[in-house]
Amino acid sequence: MLYTFLDVTFLVLHTILIIFNLFGWIFRKTRRINLLTILLTGSSWLVFAPWYGLGYCPCTDWHWEVKRRLGETDLPNNYLTYLIEAWTGIAITDFTAERLALGCLTIVLIASISLNVGDIIAQKKDAL
Repeated sequence: MLYTFLDVTFLVLHTILIIFNLFGWIFRKTRRINLLTILLTGSSWLVFAPWYGLGYCPCTDWHWEVKRRLGETDLPNNYLTYLIEAWTGIAITDFTAERLALGCLTIVLIASISLNVGDIIAQKKDAL
């Protein structure tokens, strides 16, 4: 019962994190924390790459451990592969998911940095 609860919790929270990474830059109040979560996500993908491969996410690793304890096997290498199929029923390859994740993260990183810099410049102008 605990692992079922953890499975659902990881599914919901990891989905929320991904959605926040994708759209948190839109709202001025969430832009700074959004930039932080994007940078942490990207850092995880790169810092752990020598040991776990490019794109490693501890949340995925922990979720997969829960799923293994629930008896699930043949889990995809990429969480987005799993997530898209879980939420939509559409099956995509890990390769497609990896390219989609990298492309989206790059776009939202640029948007978040641009808007955060714009906010800082606007605050400095207002202070003058």
